[in-house]
Amino acid sequence: MSRIVPGDAAGVRDAVRTLLAGGLVAFPTETVYGLGARARDVNAVRSVFRAKGRPADHPLIVHLPTDASLDDWAADVPQAARTLAARFWPGPLTLVLRRAPGVANEITGGQDTVALRTPSHPVAVALLRALGEPVVAPSANRFGRISPTRAEHVASEFSDLDLTVLDGGPCDVGLESTIVDLSGAAPALLRPGAVSGAELERALGARLVLPGELGPAVPRVPGRLERHYAPAAPTRLIDAAELRTPFPRLEGAALLLCRAPLPDGGFAAIRRLQAEPVAYGRELYAALRALDAASPSEVIIERPPAGEMWTAVHDRLARATGSRPGQDSGGLHAGDPAHDVVRDEPASDEPADDEPAGSERARDHGDPRHDEERR
Repeated sequence: MSRIVPGDAAGVRDAVRTLLAGGLVAFPTETVYGLGARARDVNAVRSVFRAKGRPADHPLIVHLPTDASLDDWAADVPQAARTLAARFWPGPLTLVLRRAPGVANEITGGQDTVALRTPSHPVAVALLRALGEPVVAPSANRFGRISPTRAEHVASEFSDLDLTVLDGGPCDVGLESTIVDLSGAAPALLRPGAVSGAELERALGARLVLPGELGPAVPRVPGRLERHYAPAAPTRLIDAAELRTPFPRLEGAALLLCRAPLPDGGFAAIRRLQAEPVAYGRELYAALRALDAASPSEVIIERPPAGEMWTAVHDRLARATGSRPGQDSGGLHAGDPAHDVVRDEPASDEPADDEPAGSERARDHGDPRHDEERR
């Protein structure tokens, strides 16, 4: 079973021994917890795919120590990559570049590009420094499920795996890294994250190709599937206005609120997040996990505010519900609720007076788990 250990010097030494022996280690980054293996150990990399149930053609991000050279992993590194690395590394930015000779197909999904980043979380920095080489580290969850932002999320996800989990506390960002493709003629934003498109354009002095403008030939990268980051329960987005109208009786559903007042109803669980993009993003996955743990009939998410700072949140919510950013995934008052939800298969206004920010109100329906407060 998974074992949570402190992310201190002793825990890092233990993790390094495991990695050098070809094992896997989960560790915190500033974005989400990653499932790590030595990037030069192809057998260990394959173990990551097996543990996650990840398709073999789905590439991995290589996490570099702070003193690593881009040129060890990428060929013909453009000046734009060096500019962005100098400005945003260590931090939540991944660069997609032409891969260097010797980079394993298992890492790149058989493509001629490789995804690279340097994390900033102190436990990740210490682990990479002590190991002295890069690791691959996709999010430490089963493929397609909600990314973990706390050590206990990882331990719960991989309870059947002999896995060391370094505990570095809650992740500061809580959403996966921004991904920028620099392998083509123009820089392209492949996945929004904490580093915004405006920040990238200012650093580059050039316009980014945005996700809605991408052609079919862009590299495959993590987090681009239409359905991803998803609870086990059917999940849908609704507008805040729908929560202010007479609410249909949805016994057993779970609600994730942002600005709307608390509606009446016999809900399995309720969470409220701040209407501020950084705070919302930081707690989104923990809230979705808490709601999903209540075994609801469905998860209903109030659509958060619009604006560039909310782009990454909207992207993750759209993928969690199987819709596209800005696309409705089914309203509460649609004619057939079965057609309004997407089932997963194989995100400031003050909260209502009776609902503290970040809280969960659960109705147990005979299950005491629903009364627990989850971090």
